[in-house]
Amino acid sequence: MASMKRTETVQDERTDARLDEGDHDRFAHYVEKSKLTEALINGSPVIALCGKVWVPSRDPERFPICPECKRLFDLGPEGRRREWEERLRDARSGGGSP
Repeated sequence: MASMKRTETVQDERTDARLDEGDHDRFAHYVEKSKLTEALINGSPVIALCGKVWVPSRDPERFPICPECKRLFDLGPEGRRREWEERLRDARSGGGSP
């Protein structure tokens, strides 16, 4: 009698738990330094000047600077305050983007 090899197909039902490599947009964002330090120690989320919320875990030197963060940073504190107040007014009046 010839020996027969038996093959079987098994479906892999494991969940892929790998995390994404980080930002889909691949930018380094501007964040308040004290908040960044706290986030790196505690693993808590931060909010960038552009509004992006995430838990930092990557070396920002590897990515280009977020253009919106840079633009807002270059406005300075008073310029940012004026812009955010204007955005708030627009959002409350139903005009413009939030």
